[in-house]
Order: sequence, then structure tokens, then C-alpha cells
Amino acid sequence: MNLKFNYKNNLEYLYATISLIVLFCLLSLIEIFKNFGIQLFAFKLVNDVFTGLVIGLIFFPIYLFLKLVKSSLGIIVIRILFSIIVLMQLGLIGYSLTTHINLGADLLGYSLSDMYTTVTASLSISFITFLPFIILPLFYFGLIKLFHSFGHKLNSKILLLILLVFGSLNLIIAGSSKPTAQNKINFLLSDIIRAKNEKALASQGNITFKKEYPLEEASENSKDVLAPFFDVKNEKPNIVFIIVEGLGRDFTDNGEYSGFTPYLDSLTKKSLYWKNFVSNAGRTFGALPSLMGSLPFGENGFMEINPIPKHNSLISILKSNGYAANYYCGDESSFDRKSNFLEYNGIDKIIDINKFGPGYVMTKANSGGFSWGYPDAEIYRKTLSELKDTKQPRLDIIMTLTNHEPFDFPSKKEYLTKVEQMINTKSTSEKDKLKDYKDIFACLLYTDNSIQNFMEAYSKRADYNNTIFIITGDHRLIPVPQKDNLSRFHVPLYIYSPMLKKTAIFKSISAHSDVTPSLVSFLTNNYKFNKIEKTTWLAKGLDTARTFRNVNTIPLMRYKGSINDYIYKEYFYSDGNMFKIDENFNVNETGDDMRETVNSSFNDFKRLNSYLTTKDKITNITSSFKKPVYDFTNEERSTIKKLTKGLDRDQIFFLARDLAFKKERKTAQLLCNYILNDLPNYGDVRTLKGRVLAWDGDYKNAEKELLEVIDRTPFYGDSYLAIMDVYWWSGQNKKGVAIGKKALGNQINNPELGYKLAQAYKRMNNNSASKKTIDSLLVLYPENKEYSTLKKSLK
Repeated sequence: MNLKFNYKNNLEYLYATISLIVLFCLLSLIEIFKNFGIQLFAFKLVNDVFTGLVIGLIFFPIYLFLKLVKSSLGIIVIRILFSIIVLMQLGLIGYSLTTHINLGADLLGYSLSDMYTTVTASLSISFITFLPFIILPLFYFGLIKLFHSFGHKLNSKILLLILLVFGSLNLIIAGSSKPTAQNKINFLLSDIIRAKNEKALASQGNITFKKEYPLEEASENSKDVLAPFFDVKNEKPNIVFIIVEGLGRDFTDNGEYSGFTPYLDSLTKKSLYWKNFVSNAGRTFGALPSLMGSLPFGENGFMEINPIPKHNSLISILKSNGYAANYYCGDESSFDRKSNFLEYNGIDKIIDINKFGPGYVMTKANSGGFSWGYPDAEIYRKTLSELKDTKQPRLDIIMTLTNHEPFDFPSKKEYLTKVEQMINTKSTSEKDKLKDYKDIFACLLYTDNSIQNFMEAYSKRADYNNTIFIITGDHRLIPVPQKDNLSRFHVPLYIYSPMLKKTAIFKSISAHSDVTPSLVSFLTNNYKFNKIEKTTWLAKGLDTARTFRNVNTIPLMRYKGSINDYIYKEYFYSDGNMFKIDENFNVNETGDDMRETVNSSFNDFKRLNSYLTTKDKITNITSSFKKPVYDFTNEERSTIKKLTKGLDRDQIFFLARDLAFKKERKTAQLLCNYILNDLPNYGDVRTLKGRVLAWDGDYKNAEKELLEVIDRTPFYGDSYLAIMDVYWWSGQNKKGVAIGKKALGNQINNPELGYKLAQAYKRMNNNSASKKTIDSLLVLYPENKEYSTLKKSLK
């Protein structure tokens, strides 16, 4: 075997690498075609060439090794690998064009099922969707063939030198390192490396603080800034949070894309209104922990920490003071582990996609069959139907859904017509800016109108005059271009109530994490509340200054795994760049005078964030709560790790089911508990666990688990069938009849349910009811022998 390196024998590898670079550049041109800029394109070319060269250098040793094994194997494998890399680049560009950010370390913060849910929500699946993924590899191999055909006319050494020189410009041109100009694969890998390094830096060594629980403060230190604005009554007020999906400040008041939220705009002068307000996270995962608990982020968002660190929240504090606490949404509450967080804090009731039932219209599924759930108007309608007229004060948390891809909702055509009319009144430049986002603006109109209808309906309730409404966005709408990184977090905050004795507009900067500290201070200082000795909030509370200022440090998590943005006084640090925030909430790049101070403060927060969440040092005193998690021994953890390696939650469920059928029931239950730690609403899993318990004769706990399924997912049929078997085997036929009737009332249209109900009636010697039930089944299934046999036995 001749191991001597021959440059000409490896031209095939050079052509494969150059073809990869050419496709990178072509895709970049397509990406920015609509908003083409020479400077931006030049930066992107530099990054693409640099990335292609680095990829070429990394894979070259692999190519040489495989070539030694078999002369043709090296280039075949490399061409396939480079084709896959090109397809990855295409997918990442598609993600960037949809979300206006590059995919980076947030990839690590989502499970495969969560990513699938998010991606399919934004896609309409058709042949055209997959067409680019077919054309691109063909084009890549066509380029290689072209180089092989005409490569002899090129001086390959000079060509390689040009590429090396051009690619090396990336190391000296600062502008080419900005996220908008970066090669998508380059950004993805470098951001993951950055996140891993920051995690290591934040947690390295034995981090110590002056206090074991650094957030602890005497409750007296929390200033009550809201009392001067309220007419305080004797009765504890209801608190209603409306967390609006995608409600960025750009779309309200006098924002860049304003005019499509007329009702919310009307609240500006009727409320306590913070116009320079920010969410602590750039996606929905951060809204509940920040708004309800003023909590740190952890590595990938507070709700992703398992087990959840001990903490207090507005929910747990109000619960310990006699409040009922309820959460309403139209999607699956287990997404982003929201239900885990809520249940930890003792929420009384979660109304989500599983509990709407007949009479409510779900958002139309896309071509891939995916629907997020119920649109905003239906969420509010369901909320109103669940509110009881009792004297018990309530905390109601409503999280909307519609203002999100795919921006579909009832009566969309009607709202599109309104948007068209509104845009036609604008100037030519404004029309050009707005015309590409008509679906989104129609969605905003619908969202705004849904809030208005809810508020008008609520105003007719007896408890309206003793209710405080808090309305904010979870983050800014992603698909509409943002002017800068700060605008992603810029959301409005309205505190509206008939109890207000005066209103105000505040220009000072506050954040989601300031809301609970101020509410708790207001409630505990003005109503009969249990005394709180210490608070453990991340933030200090809302700033009610009318003039523009910021007295806070505000960490921002753009997406899971990325604490890359930070507000320090009137400075904004983002992606390593320093900006000054002006009174209009615009940012302008500034010098390095404050860089060291801001960097030091930011790094201090990162270390604090790591310490609090990895060492469970938020607090050691918590209110009572319902803990939904299962604790595992080291031996059980070892078994789980061994059995679940490489499997997603659905695959683990199927494994647990197979083990149960093989009578390995203890292990099956262990895997069920493991899944339910993350997904407490997974009906199939909890039903399987209930069945396994019943097979072992543990009817009491089987009943408990199956009733839990029915409570969480009352329109899921299999749990009713399972519990009717439990009642049969345990001789509790009266309960069997009751649960069967409940299932029929929830329109569980399963003939097996009717058959089991008829059997339960028979066992209770109620032959007339049994005959009536079985006759109704025989009308639909006259040939069914089981049904006929049961009917004959009743004579």
C-alpha cells in the first residue's frame, strides 16, 4: 500500500469542499435576497468560506483514513457527509427566517418531542416542503461533477490559496462575527460550545456567598409601591393574570407595528402602565417562573430543573392565605413542564387542552395534522364557565395561545379584511413594512378583541369590583423582524382594576421578575395575610418612577441555554456588545467605558444563578405545596438510565407496556413514574400504571391513579375502561356504574364502555338498565356476539 501523500490524488476532496462552500454562499444569497445588502452579504461570504474551510480541515483526516481502507470509500463518505451538512444549513436557515434568530444552544434545552411540536406547528407539510431537500443534494453532486469536468482548467493551488486568504478575513473582520452574518452551522456549534464553557465557568470551584441563601431579605425591605394607587377594601382581592402570547411592546401603544390592539391601547390611560417593561425570557418557558416567583433561570429555564429547587411563589403564598389558584390555557400544560411548576406550588386546578370537551372549537390543524389547541376566545369562554360565585378569593392565571405560528383562528377572513382596510390607510412606506405580516396583524386584532370580550363579560360578575387584572406579554412576537435584540424582551405591563383610585404611565424600566415582589408586598401590607418573615425574590419590585431610569440589574434568557443578554442600569449587554438604552427604549452601540463593570455584574449573576439552582439554595422555608414528583433510589436511577438510554418518552412508554405484559411489573411501574415526573398529564402512561397496580391486586392505588387520569384528562376514554375493570374486580359495582355514566356524560363514544356499563348494571341486579344499555349498542352493532349473549342472559 502506497501511503505517500499526493496532492493531485486528493483534488476530489478539494472539489467536494469547494462545492460545499459554493452552496453555503448560494444559500446565504437566497436567505438575504429580500433584504439584500452588500456589506451583509460580504460578511456572510467571509463566514461561509471560513466555515467551509474549517469543515474541510476537520474531515480531511477521516477522508485519508477511509481512503487507505478502500480507495473509493473516503470520497463517497465525505460527499454523503457534506450533503448532510448542506441540508443542515438549509434547515437552520429556514429556522432563522421563521424566528429571526439563529438556532444555537437552545437546541440543548428542548426534548425531541418538544422540538417536534414546535417545528410542526410552524410548518404546512407538502411535497414542496421536502423539494429543496431533494434538489440541494442533487445540485451539490452536480457541482462536484462540474469541477471534475473543468477543474483541469483551474489552477487548484491558487484557488485554494484564494479561499484560505478570503476565509481568514473572518478572524480580522469584527462585523462578520455578528449573529446575522454568521454561517448557521458555525453559529450553532460555537453557541453550544459557548454555553458549555459558561456553564463550566459559572459552576467551577466551590462557589460561596456571604449568606447560604443569598436571596433572603427581611420582608420589611420590600417596599409597597402599589398601595398609593388603590382604594383598599376589607375583602382580599381576586388577582387575574392574562399572559398574552407574543404581545410585544412593538405592537401596542405607539410601537413600530402599532394599531392592531385598540382595546389594550385604550387601557394605557386607565391602568398602571409600564411602557419600558421587559420579559425575563425570549420564549414562553420563562414567563411563569419570572412572573409568579421572581426566580432564577437555571441552565435551561427554571421549569426544566428536575427536581425543582425549593422556592416560594405568588401561587404558594396566596394559597397559604386562603386563595383558590387556577391555571387556564388552550394547549398541553405539560409542554415546557409548566404543569410540574404549577403543581409544585399547589395550584388547585389546571384547565388545558385535555379539559375543554364538547362545545369548544379547537384551532384548525395544519397539513401535518398538528394543532396547538384552543384559540384565545375559547380559552376565555372556558375560564368564565369555570369561575364560581364564592366568597373565596382567587388567583386566576390565563395563558393565551393564538398569537403564535401558524397564526390561525376562527373568523380569520373577517379579521384579514379589517387588516387590509387598516393598512390601506397607511403611507406607502408603512404599507411596504406591514404587507408581509397580514396574518399576524389579523391575529393581533383577534387576540385584542378576545381580551376585550373577556373583560366585558367579567365586568358583569359580582366580584369584578374587587378584582385586579395584570396583563402582559410572555415575550415579543418572533416572526416579525425586530429592530434590535432588546425588542425581543420588550413587552407592555398593564395593572387594571376598578379598585384603582388613580392611574399612571411609568417610563422606568421593570421586568416580569418585579411583579410578584410588588404584589406580595401590597397584599401582605394591606390585607389580613400571614406574616412573611423573609422573601427570596431575584428582583426588588416594580419601579413607579414617571421619568426614564433603571435602578435594577435584569438578566435575560433569550432562549433555553442562553443567558446572553443583560440590562445594567441604562446599559444593555448583548452577544458581547455594549449598548446604551435611551428613553424611547432604543439602543445605540456605545464605547467600552462600562464594559468591565457590566461584565463583572453579569458574571456575578451567572455564578449566583448556578449556585441557587444546582445547590438548591433559593430558600429553606416553603409554603405547603403538592409535590408531583417521584423520588428514586440510586439503584432505581441506575435501572432507569440503563433502560431508557437513547429513548424518547413515547418509546419508554412502549417499553414499560411490554415489560408489564411480560409480568415485569415493578420495572414497568418504575418507568411509568419516570415519565410522569416530566409529563404528569400523559394519560396512557398513568393508565398503564393503574392497570399494573390492578393486575397486582392493589385496587386502592389503582383507583387513585386512574381517577387522577380522569381528573387530568376527562375526555380520554381508556382510563374509564380501566377503572371500570378495577371496580368489577374489586366488587365496587356502584362506583362502576357512576364512572360509566360520567364517561357517557363526557361523550366518550366507545362501545366497550357501554358494554362494561351494562355488565355493571347486571352485577347489581338492575337488569332493566342493563337491557336498555345493551339494546342501544345492538342498534349500532347488531352482529356483535358478546352483546347478544349478554342480552340473552338478562331474560
